[in-house]
Amino acid sequence: MSVEVLDGATILSFVEDEAAFGEFIAERFSNLDRDHDGLLSYPEMLKELQGLRVFDTHFGIDVKTDPNEVSRVYNSIFVQFDRDSNGTVDMEEFKQETKEMMVAMANGLGFLPVQMVLEENSFFKKAVDRELMIITPHVAA
Repeated sequence: MSVEVLDGATILSFVEDEAAFGEFIAERFSNLDRDHDGLLSYPEMLKELQGLRVFDTHFGIDVKTDPNEVSRVYNSIFVQFDRDSNGTVDMEEFKQETKEMMVAMANGLGFLPVQMVLEENSFFKKAVDRELMIITPHVAA
């Protein structure tokens, strides 16, 4: 984990970089696709969904949430990814929904930079690292 500064433009720039974003999505999808069938089932995506931490914490302490509510929330998120409602998520569905989620996050952040604690291989960390690689040559000049 590391503490980084980012804003909406950092996220949008990463999403709009087809090569970088596509590589991130392919890697993430491959890691989730445990049976290597090219599709993500609900059980395969569950760990990723749980990593979204959609439930509040108070001062770093998780709040106990009704297990039925937890199940409903994760299922509704999975349904968002499963655009053709066939019970699985293919690479294109995964990419499109992730893109929409990240654009929404970027719009929510806006142009004011915020400081965040980021996990090493998270989407936001990849976006920040990409931006630093672009900016660094200009700083050295």
